[in-house]
Amino acid sequence: MARKGRGKGRSKAKPGAASGGDSAPGRRSVARNRRATYDYEILERTEAGLVLSGSEIKSLREGRASIQEAYVRPRNGEMWLVGAHISQYEAANQNNHDPKRDRKLLLHRREIAHLQEAFEQKALTIVPMHLYIARGLAKLEIGVGRGRRRYDKRAAMAARDAARRMRAAVRR
Repeated sequence: MARKGRGKGRSKAKPGAASGGDSAPGRRSVARNRRATYDYEILERTEAGLVLSGSEIKSLREGRASIQEAYVRPRNGEMWLVGAHISQYEAANQNNHDPKRDRKLLLHRREIAHLQEAFEQKALTIVPMHLYIARGLAKLEIGVGRGRRRYDKRAAMAARDAARRMRAAVRR
């Protein structure tokens, strides 16, 4: 029996939400670094929060951000997102934010220590993978990865193409 007052089968997606096939319910994709999986062999992934100003979160909700050239660096016992571009919010006044400023990541102390160790001792790179909004909060998925050589990239592409061809052959 249907409940009254619950709506008539309307979609739960918010208007203007990016429709990414991999997004979980309540998670809206803002920016994705597709090049990261090509340039790096991602060993592990972690979710981090972002410290943002009001105009930055409003701009993110409009989907105006890029993490293509961004990277994560430890600084004074904290993790910082460097090089990410969040466009200025047009409705903001003169107190608008700097689009290329460094942004602090919110992580637990143990997670910061683990990432810092991977960065310093194991010579791994910390790359931003996916920027999204979950339950109204801006989140960044970061990956710890090892840089690929050119021949590694070609081998990964060949393996991906072979798997794609096999899936297509199975469907036929």
